[in-house]
Amino acid sequence: MAKHNRTVAVAFCLLLAAACGRAAEQGDLGYTPAPENLEARQWFQDAKFGLFIHWGVYSLLGRGEWVMHVEDIPIAEYEKLPPQFDPTGFDPDEWCRMAADAGMRYITITSKHHDGFAMFDSKVSDYDIVERTPYGRDVLKMLAGACERHGLKLFFYHSQLDWHHPDYYPRGGSYSHGRPESGDWQRYLDYMDSQLTELCTGYGKLGGIWFDGMWEKPEADWRLGRTYRLIHRLQPQALIGSNHHVAPFPGEDFQMFEKGLPGRDPFNKGAGISALPLETCETINHSWGYDRQDHWPKSTRELLHYLIRAAGNNANFLLNVGPKPDGTIQQDHRKRLEAMGQWLRKYGDTVYGTRGGPFAEQSWGVSTVKGGRVFLHVLGPDAVITLPEIGRPVRSAALLDKTPLELRATPLGTVVKMPENRPDEYDTIVEVELE
Repeated sequence: MAKHNRTVAVAFCLLLAAACGRAAEQGDLGYTPAPENLEARQWFQDAKFGLFIHWGVYSLLGRGEWVMHVEDIPIAEYEKLPPQFDPTGFDPDEWCRMAADAGMRYITITSKHHDGFAMFDSKVSDYDIVERTPYGRDVLKMLAGACERHGLKLFFYHSQLDWHHPDYYPRGGSYSHGRPESGDWQRYLDYMDSQLTELCTGYGKLGGIWFDGMWEKPEADWRLGRTYRLIHRLQPQALIGSNHHVAPFPGEDFQMFEKGLPGRDPFNKGAGISALPLETCETINHSWGYDRQDHWPKSTRELLHYLIRAAGNNANFLLNVGPKPDGTIQQDHRKRLEAMGQWLRKYGDTVYGTRGGPFAEQSWGVSTVKGGRVFLHVLGPDAVITLPEIGRPVRSAALLDKTPLELRATPLGTVVKMPENRPDEYDTIVEVELE
C-alpha cells in the first residue's frame, strides 16, 4: 500500500517536534502540570485497573516479544514476518467489551516494541502495519475509536529502544545482529519524536504514553525534556510514565513498577516510591507477548490478590494479555478476566476510587480508604487479625453486610475476630470505623 506526500509529512512532524522544545536535559526541569493533567492524575488513581496488550508481528512466531533478540534473528529474516501478519480476527469492540466486563478502566497497547515495527500508520517510516502487512489497516486507530465508544481511556506503550532503526547508535546491550557500526543518535531521536507526534495528533484524546527501553542506555542523552514537552504540548492531559526502573524524571506524571508492588519489583534500582500516581504491571501467565508454549496462567486468586494488594499500596494494576497473531485473545486469559470482573461487580466499591489505607500492609492483607470509609482486605484464612496502632482507636468493625465483628484492644493493637463463614472465597472485606 503506497504512501503519499511522505516528504511533506516527514517535514511537518520534524518541525512540530522541534517547535515543542529544544532542550537536551534528562527530564523537563521547568514542567508544571496543566490543570487537565492534574485532573487526569486523579482519574488515573481512581481507575485502579487497566489492560496491558503486547501485540506485534512477533506474535506470529509464538515465542514472546523478545524473540528477535533471544534467537538472534537477522533483520532481513525478521522483515519476512510483516508480509505474513494478517489479523483478520481482530475486533477492537470485542477487546473493549472484554476489558470493560473485567472491570478495567483503560487500555495500554504497544504502538512500537523493541523490534521497531509500528502497529500504526506512520508517515515517517514504511516499517508499519499499514504498508508492510496484507492486513493494511491501522489497528491503533481502530482501537482508539472502540475505546471512545466503550468509555475506556487509551495509552500507548512506546519503545525508546529500537533494534531495527539504523540510527539507533551507539547500541546498548541487547540485539545487534548485523547492524551498522555507525548511526546518527540525534536523527534517531528526531525520528522517535516524529512518531510520537503522529500518535499525539492522529488518535484522539490519549490517556498517556508508557515508555520502555531507556534502561538499555541509561547514560545516553535521551532528550527527555524535549520529548516530554512535545507530548504535554500536544496532549496536555496525557500522563507520561517510563519503565526505566529509577526515580521519576521531571516531566513524568506517574511512576511504574514491573512485576512487583511499588518498591518491591525485581528491576528496581533504588527508585523508591514517589508522590506521583503509581502503577504496577504483571502478566496473566509468564509471557508479555504471545507464547504458544505458555499454558500456565496465574489463578484467579493470585490475580485478584495482586489487584487488591496494589490498591492497598496506593497503586493501579495493569494486567497483560498477549493476543494471538490473528488478533484474538487466548481463552485462558479471557476466563481470568471474566472472573475478576465478576468479583469487582460485587466488591469494586472497596477498590475503585480508593487510596492506600491507614493500616500498612500486614501478613493478613491490606487496607484501603475512600472518603471516611476504611476497608480491611483479609486475604487469608486468619481466625483473628491484629490492627497496629495508628493513633486513632478502632470504634467498630463489620462485614459489608453490616454483620458486626468482635473487637479487643491489646498491647499489640486491636484484635478483630473473623467470622467462621466467609462471604467470599478470595477476600474477606471488613469495614472499620475509627475514632
